[in-house]
Amino acid sequence: MKIIYIANIRFPTERAHGIQIAKTCEALALAGAEVELVVTDRATGIAENVQTYYHLRRVFPIHRVRVPDIVQWGRIGFLIESIFFALGARRHAGKGVVYCRDEWVLALLMILGVRATVWESHTGAWNSAARFVARRARALIPITRGLSDFYAERGIPRAKMWVAPDGVSLEDFLCPAPKEEVRKRLGLPAHAKLAMYIGGLDSWKGSDTLYAAVDMLPKDVIVAVIGGKKEDVSMLSASHPRVRFLGPRPYTELADNQAAADVLILPNTGASEISVRFTSPLKLFTYMASGVPIVTSDLPSIREVVDEKSAFFVPADDSRALAEGIMQALKNTEDATRRAGAARALLPDYTWTKRAERILAFLKVQTW
Repeated sequence: MKIIYIANIRFPTERAHGIQIAKTCEALALAGAEVELVVTDRATGIAENVQTYYHLRRVFPIHRVRVPDIVQWGRIGFLIESIFFALGARRHAGKGVVYCRDEWVLALLMILGVRATVWESHTGAWNSAARFVARRARALIPITRGLSDFYAERGIPRAKMWVAPDGVSLEDFLCPAPKEEVRKRLGLPAHAKLAMYIGGLDSWKGSDTLYAAVDMLPKDVIVAVIGGKKEDVSMLSASHPRVRFLGPRPYTELADNQAAADVLILPNTGASEISVRFTSPLKLFTYMASGVPIVTSDLPSIREVVDEKSAFFVPADDSRALAEGIMQALKNTEDATRRAGAARALLPDYTWTKRAERILAFLKVQTW
């Protein structure tokens, strides 16, 4: 099967969706598909090539579509840029099955006559483009059961959906550097108790709850945050002096950075439907690969993957409970080690390649 993955993004990108798309394309290729990726020609500011930046074992052709770089104009800029991108991507779309996670671009391609389409849905979108695509795409790949239920509730047949949670490349996490060495590189104390959050700082990811929890922790517990925007580090550091903001770091450092922690934190909010039902956080799977104990918000989206045997759960949006969960994981080392091992043991079922094999098996029985 030939897959044309179409993504209206800068590529490579430091954002998590870039990792997800790169690893999906690689995994589809490793699983036997012929894969081509179509992206924009927008500048990335990243010097490394795609293979190096994302630790890819399999390369695939990448086509770049010239677009006006006007997304900073807001919705109208995004719409104009999307139209240019869809028109440019159309010439590649006829080569095989079009796979896309952007409902607006996919809707434009379908209007332009593309019929063999797959929509991978991540956010529970139900705007005009999402309704158009969900009803007309040959297959829909929701990343959680919550998303599948959401679309089924809106009349999308379950027979055209296959739930495919995000995944992990286990080989990227086999040999992290020694903890002390990584902490020295990051400027962190060698022997302090260290809780770490790695990821975006969007409000629905629970950053405010994390900041409030830090003030309830003992002074000898260090909390470090990797992620967000480089230009925001100074402002955040001034606002939350007990948090060590380390800025964004490349994917190639992720295994080492996680290994520096004694606890990894996933504080997603319960106030967002995306967080509660729809997200399949990349950080959850990479955290699981680290062998470091995980303290996470107790949400249905997270419980689709882990349970009390493999993570420490705390009520979402409760900073005191989060602080207590962090301390529970730090103090009960035997229990924490056992749960971290149980989380890692789940991962053979959540590799990118296993995910791709299941998606391809589902697509091959569809009518094209």
